[in-house]
Amino acid sequence: MRSLAATRPLFHSEADFQFALAWRIRELIPNCKVRLEYRVHLEDKPLRLDVWLPTLGTALELKYKTRQLLAPIGDESFSLEDQSARNLSRYDFLDDVRRLERLVEARRAERGFAVILTNDRGYWDAPTTDSRTDDAAFRLHEGRELCGTLAWSHADKLQAKKTRKQSIALSGSYRLFWRDYSDNTAAAAQSFQAFGTNRYTRYCRFRYLAIPVGD
Repeated sequence: MRSLAATRPLFHSEADFQFALAWRIRELIPNCKVRLEYRVHLEDKPLRLDVWLPTLGTALELKYKTRQLLAPIGDESFSLEDQSARNLSRYDFLDDVRRLERLVEARRAERGFAVILTNDRGYWDAPTTDSRTDDAAFRLHEGRELCGTLAWSHADKLQAKKTRKQSIALSGSYRLFWRDYSDNTAAAAQSFQAFGTNRYTRYCRFRYLAIPVGD
């Protein structure tokens, strides 16, 4: 991630992030095989991996969640959308962790990494109130320890969540530590001058959380 940030401080989309990271891995480890959107069957059920490194026995699940940002980087202009529904995004990320656990437990991989990259501080900041929201169990803030069964606190009100109603049972225990990825304040400031609004300069800092699973 540090190596990637030097040349790609932000991405147009999640698919762009996945491809760029896979490409960088291939550059750093020339003899490493890299596969995208790889499908593996566990208990006769298909499981799709964002990035599979068969040479290393390593699986990667990647998420890219953004707040609105307009910034020129080099000869490219990045216009990131304002994604909502953090509660569903947190659930999906932790479901990735559980899927990687299943993969390792079935000895189909030696290890996995679930990675989320975002410029939305709502993911890494701890809640400022004690109120229990429906997604409290899925919070990803700095320093939290994740373990056991994670469930919605108001499961009976989740009609809109549909397939996400199920709880997530983690086998391992994970302490969460966020790392800085990039700060695009200077580039976004150019957009501020061009468009005359500060809404494009509020979300310039990108950070990532990487949860290792297995060996």
